Amino acid sequence: MRLFAIIALAAIIITACTNNSPERDQKLNENWGANLFKTRCANCHQENGAGLANLYPPIAQSDFLTDANRKKVICLIKNGYNGELVVNGKTYNQAMPANPDMSDEAIAAITTYIYKNFAQKNIEIIPLEVQQSLSECN
Repeated sequence: MRLFAIIALAAIIITACTNNSPERDQKLNENWGANLFKTRCANCHQENGAGLANLYPPIAQSDFLTDANRKKVICLIKNGYNGELVVNGKTYNQAMPANPDMSDEAIAAITTYIYKNFAQKNIEIIPLEVQQSLSECN
């Protein structure tokens, strides 16, 4: 009987410590996306998303962050970009570096963070969407 009680207590403790609820997973993903943005994007786009003068476009209140451009945003994060890009009616022509080492999960986290925090869109981008988008990059 005592052995049964010990096993039951251990099972309860293990279950409580490994509670991976969807809410918890979503919060961890949002934190990861925020950290990725700060380390990979904020040098150019700034932590507040305002961009950097005439060099790097803003992503906060950007007309570029539309649902129609989600695939393009995902491709830009992974592959970078060279050439002109028009954001909020202004032309930018500064290269954006590629992130070839970034996983689909990381791109999903950072893209979700960008859309939620700078485009005020309550969306969750999943790794499968990233994978499909990357297969269609031009």
